[in-house]
Amino acid sequence: MSSNYDYKLDHKQLTQWYKKNQRALPWRENKDPYRIWLSEVMLQQTTVVAVIPYFEKFLKKFPTVQDLAQAPENEVLEAWAGLGYYSRARNLHKAAKALAENGFPKTAAELLELPGFGPYTSRAVASIAFGEKVGVLDGNVIRVLSRRYGLKLEWWNNKGRETLQKISDELSLLGNADVVNQGLMELGATVCTPQKVTCMLCPWVNTCVSREKNLVEKLPLKKPRKESEVWVWKPFVAIKDRKVALVKNDYAPFLKGQMIFPGEIAMEKNKPKDYDVKHNITHHDIFIQIHSKKSVSGKNIEWVELKELKKVNPSSLLQKVLHKVDI
Repeated sequence: MSSNYDYKLDHKQLTQWYKKNQRALPWRENKDPYRIWLSEVMLQQTTVVAVIPYFEKFLKKFPTVQDLAQAPENEVLEAWAGLGYYSRARNLHKAAKALAENGFPKTAAELLELPGFGPYTSRAVASIAFGEKVGVLDGNVIRVLSRRYGLKLEWWNNKGRETLQKISDELSLLGNADVVNQGLMELGATVCTPQKVTCMLCPWVNTCVSREKNLVEKLPLKKPRKESEVWVWKPFVAIKDRKVALVKNDYAPFLKGQMIFPGEIAMEKNKPKDYDVKHNITHHDIFIQIHSKKSVSGKNIEWVELKELKKVNPSSLLQKVLHKVDI
């Protein structure tokens, strides 16, 4: 299949387009692997416009990987507050400790061994910071390649991803992998977008298979939607002397390892008739039935000042619960 495509021409057109049209973004100012890595982690599940102020604030507080490694976890989570998906921040912190001690590996294979470094992040950092000739594959790249080559692939399964990864690798192997990968992502973010496609601004406007066959709006194929799980959470909310009882979460499938209210949780087939608050976290519909307590007991209970709660756990979930409780 791949032998039918003129990758050299595609490579030339893409790299020329990117050098002329790239946006000025704070993580593109230099090839510092720390800045590139931080931006790639923040951009997972979050738009560029939303990330920029968080990126700049985070860098101001932790200007180097050594500063991040030496910081307490609660300070890292506090600086991350607002971006959500807090497991990203915890993995960032864990990886920073290894990187501060051993330095940045320069290959995707080595980076992949670090906490939070999946195939995409490893390849992005290795190619952009160190020039390794490996291709990346994220949502933008999947969309751009599927449309450019008219690929009706189930990109969410292994076979589909392998096909797209090979094409991405082919383009990067021709040189300037940093420009190629950033070009593909930039193209997907600014021109070949999910809805408003501006084909006339695309470097591949004259060779795009999906445009020729009127498939732009049909590609990439839509991934079957995963049904959300229904969870009923019964937090025990105990407050005394302006302090609230918390435990390190080892019982709920969300906010793992963070400080939350003690309580009980169960997955149900249907949503309950009565609940106080509903909250959604990545395929989890959480129906919360609040149980106010005068006190709670247990060796793992920690009493935290209410005014410090956001520092201990910046998730909006705990704040939602407290807003329903008379303090």
